[in-house]
Amino acid sequence: MRVGTFVLAAQFPGQGQGEALHRAVRSAEVAEEAGLDAVWLAEHHFVPYGVCPSATTLAALLLGRTRRIQVGTAVSVLPSAHPVALGEQAALLHLTSGGRFVLGVGRGGPWVDLEVFGAGLAAYEEGFPESLDLLLRWLREPRVDADGERFAFREVAVVPRCEELIDGPSGGPEVVVACTSPKSVRLAAERGLPMLLGMHCGDEEKADMITLWREHALAAGHSADRITGAGHVSAGVVQIADRTDEAVETLVKAMPGWLKQGLDAHVTVDGRQRAMRDPVAYTELLCSLHPVGPPRLAADRLAATAERTGITRFALLAEGSGDLATTEENVRRVGAEVLPLLG
Repeated sequence: MRVGTFVLAAQFPGQGQGEALHRAVRSAEVAEEAGLDAVWLAEHHFVPYGVCPSATTLAALLLGRTRRIQVGTAVSVLPSAHPVALGEQAALLHLTSGGRFVLGVGRGGPWVDLEVFGAGLAAYEEGFPESLDLLLRWLREPRVDADGERFAFREVAVVPRCEELIDGPSGGPEVVVACTSPKSVRLAAERGLPMLLGMHCGDEEKADMITLWREHALAAGHSADRITGAGHVSAGVVQIADRTDEAVETLVKAMPGWLKQGLDAHVTVDGRQRAMRDPVAYTELLCSLHPVGPPRLAADRLAATAERTGITRFALLAEGSGDLATTEENVRRVGAEVLPLLG
């Protein structure tokens, strides 16, 4: 089982943006010290929900500060980026880190980001498959051209080439796709790409999505070995304490204020109405779904998810307290007290 942290660089009420980013960097450094397997970095624009606007840039910093741990994006928002530019960044990080970089991509939302970066609503509603396919070609082929609805250009050389990694895994960086709907599940499955499944989903919903992924992957002709070893990732929340009520209290005191401030700041590009979750109820839901409590409870919940879904990779949000020292202690306890129980 591979357990990593999910880093949002969340700005809690009363905190500065630099403070949030410092906590994000420290929690990632401590994750390596504590023996965790990976750090997954979120990307958001113009909102305090997360103040990291470039997951690849922060990944570069953390790859330079660590030596063993994988660093992945969760996710780079593909409709707001040019696939070739993102592919170049991914190849650069893959080669210079010895293959420790993982590229997670997602569709994002109908936010004002699309207006600011000039992508337009169509890039979100219709353009994700074209962007994903162009990105994959860039990571796998020596020369690439494009003749699509959104991207059209003459053939150019791919520089640097992922396959020229001297020490590390062959090929390019692993690509993971954030999936929240049957349409995105099918998109990932047809391309044989593992899914990143959100922390709002329970085990049954995740199991259903993986079953659907397998059906589409088989129909697309992918081998049984590739389907069995797909490497899907489950996002969640973790808070370790000696008692369950203590861990829940830590999150319920801090997370609702951050969620309300952060989610309320999202602005849609076309003025559509958004249904917002109740912050307290959502926090309580996350506490009930994920490893929140004593080490044995946390290990049992991770093991139960693995048994019900087949998922053995986890990206766990450890900064839910909003406090640097508490976050560092939380990550260290995951490494020292939970991982040994998982074998």
